[in-house]
Amino acid sequence: MSYKNFPMVSKVIFGRGSFNQLSDIIEPKRLNTSAPFIFFVDDIFKGDAWLTSRIPLSYQDKVVYVSTIEEPKTEQIDQYVEDIILNFKERPSGIIGIGGGSLLDIAKAVAIMLNNDGESKDYQGWDLVKNPAVYHVGIPTISGTGAEVSRTTILTGPERKLGINSDYTPFDQVLLDPELTKDVPKDQWFYTGMDCYVHCIESLSGTYLNAFSQTYGEKALELCQEIFLSDDLSEQESQDKLMMASWHGGMSIAYSQVGVAHAMSYGLGYLLGVKHGIGNCIVFDHLEAYYPEGVAEFKKMKAKHNITLPQGICADLSDKDFDTMINVALSLEPLWENAIGKNWKKTITHDTLKALYQKM
Repeated sequence: MSYKNFPMVSKVIFGRGSFNQLSDIIEPKRLNTSAPFIFFVDDIFKGDAWLTSRIPLSYQDKVVYVSTIEEPKTEQIDQYVEDIILNFKERPSGIIGIGGGSLLDIAKAVAIMLNNDGESKDYQGWDLVKNPAVYHVGIPTISGTGAEVSRTTILTGPERKLGINSDYTPFDQVLLDPELTKDVPKDQWFYTGMDCYVHCIESLSGTYLNAFSQTYGEKALELCQEIFLSDDLSEQESQDKLMMASWHGGMSIAYSQVGVAHAMSYGLGYLLGVKHGIGNCIVFDHLEAYYPEGVAEFKKMKAKHNITLPQGICADLSDKDFDTMINVALSLEPLWENAIGKNWKKTITHDTLKALYQKM
């Protein structure tokens, strides 16, 4: 049997206030004064001097503020890459992503495409990237997505929603500063936290499970249960532990896979533009047949935090719309194989998924 030799994040720093060390971390990586660092920053921080005043800009460095109202698209990545190539004489010294999962995915994708020919849609899939990415750094400002540690970058393309899964995708450096999550709205905190929770349930329940994945998954699950079900943590303790749950949850799926909720949420995201975190919640709420204990516990968490999920988002869809969502979901074969097994196509049919989507 041949085992995969997966890459991991090369360097990581953790600590409250560690964002202040960013200059010390990246400056030794500067190639020359004409090779800038490009900072992709969630535009929610535009005008927020508490964060932006500490972004270490020198020479030709540039901040690009990015709206995350919609999830990243392949055409968006291609435009960013073109703008960088046209506006700077040299390739950047590095790409730094500051924000949630979408921003981190954008940073990873741009770093890859700066050193690979063609369009980003050409690299949606598994192990299609040929050349190493530009040096890239991930700085999450919300916890749960696992994007800071994953080997994928989820993009919506012209035909599908799928990641650029490759050995060159993971960040070279991650900076984990829980203070950066202090102003996350409650609903967003819950949705991204549940993304982590669902990572754990899908990994620990999957056919790909192994001791490596299990070790990380069990710790992440334990942290999620403490954060979302107990009343014993201070706000700072909760921030610290959710950031580490996100890391461990991401590591759990790095050597296994996700499952039903993620596959179906990609369908929602592709057709309706539903954001990843809330999409997972909407789907997972109806998956008792696949994850009975996990869904029951999720409902307890939802009730404890007074979270109301959108209802009826698929009520007015046409048969063609359902076909589109279902085809996107079914195309993610490794997710189904992990969730159900090698013979998943015998039980997971078009009608099975349509019946589930109609409940949402």
